[in-house]
Amino acid sequence: MTKQTNMENIYQDAKRWIREAGKDIIASFKTSYSIDTKSNPNDLVTDIDKQTEKFFIEKINNHYPNHRIMGEEGFGDQVEDTSGIIWFLDPIDGTMNFVHQQTNFAISIGIYEDGIGKVALIYDVTKDELYHCIKGEGLFINDEKQAALNPVELSETLLAINATWVTENHRIDPRTFSPLLKKIRGTRSYGSAAIEMAYVAAGRLDGYVSLRLAPWDFAAGKILIEEVGGICTTVDNKPIDILKKNTIFVGNESFHTHVQKNYIQPAIDQNFYLKKPSS
Repeated sequence: MTKQTNMENIYQDAKRWIREAGKDIIASFKTSYSIDTKSNPNDLVTDIDKQTEKFFIEKINNHYPNHRIMGEEGFGDQVEDTSGIIWFLDPIDGTMNFVHQQTNFAISIGIYEDGIGKVALIYDVTKDELYHCIKGEGLFINDEKQAALNPVELSETLLAINATWVTENHRIDPRTFSPLLKKIRGTRSYGSAAIEMAYVAAGRLDGYVSLRLAPWDFAAGKILIEEVGGICTTVDNKPIDILKKNTIFVGNESFHTHVQKNYIQPAIDQNFYLKKPSS
């Protein structure tokens, strides 16, 4: 019998399923698994990614057959509009970390209704940290409710950014962010968009930048960050299209506003920001 479709039911089911999937991933460490590549030699996928996505799809289809699913490994639906309820699913965000380190990866689920983020879960599996929220009720890490983000001084901020974006590359002029790095306290790169966005929501990081994220990469993190008063936009300060690949700049409101005004917008005005549109 299909359960009543309401967000509280969905939220509770998703929390239960994500922890169950996490246990299965931990169990896989004791077995061998196959590794393939997708778009390039660094774009890895394992059979554990695929099995985990199929696990969620079976659960969602059985309990909520009218919901649609956009999953990284392609076992979900072809989603071309935001109507109804959509689950954005990344079964293992940080697959390279999973393969090389068996840590610093996460399961990420963002649930949207008519284009509005309603439920988010990011599960850092090996640390057993579940970042989760239902819209309007606050962010939790496991059972601990988190405070809203407070303003931060630029000199005390940590920014998550891949070194690619401040060295020669084919997407963005390094002059956009290089001057900023001389003003802040430091940078970090964890290799998992989900974890980095969860850390922004938790106040462990003050901002995160990426030039190429898919919907399943950012859907959950966007909900979590906005729940605590953070800002989520494209790098050039436009609304994020939840159905498409985007550049992403998320952060504490004070940090996001300062960086947009003093670093990104001047780069745009001087016409050296993007080398070409991101893909």
